[in-house]
Amino acid sequence: MDDVFPAAIKEFYTALPVKGAIYTVREVSLGREKLAIVKDGKIVPNGASEESVTVRILLHELVNPLDPFNGNRAELGFNAERFREVEESHAEEEHEATVAIGGFADN
Repeated sequence: MDDVFPAAIKEFYTALPVKGAIYTVREVSLGREKLAIVKDGKIVPNGASEESVTVRILLHELVNPLDPFNGNRAELGFNAERFREVEESHAEEEHEATVAIGGFADN
């Protein structure tokens, strides 16, 4: 999980992901790779540039304000490439351990 964000961009979000936490996706849509770009030390909207289209995700655990660079039409989201999927084998092992413990408790 990439939880490094430029200081100028942090000003627009009220909730940012943290490395090591587990999040649940609530929405997937097309987004743009960069919310804005910095030119001469000033933030310049990247708009809906089609040159850098990416997968945008919203998370259940994090809710942010509307995107000021997109006419406030959609919530500020995150590039899906910042995250990785939870490893299913680890989740299955935890489930199997719970089932085994429950099985012994019934005897």
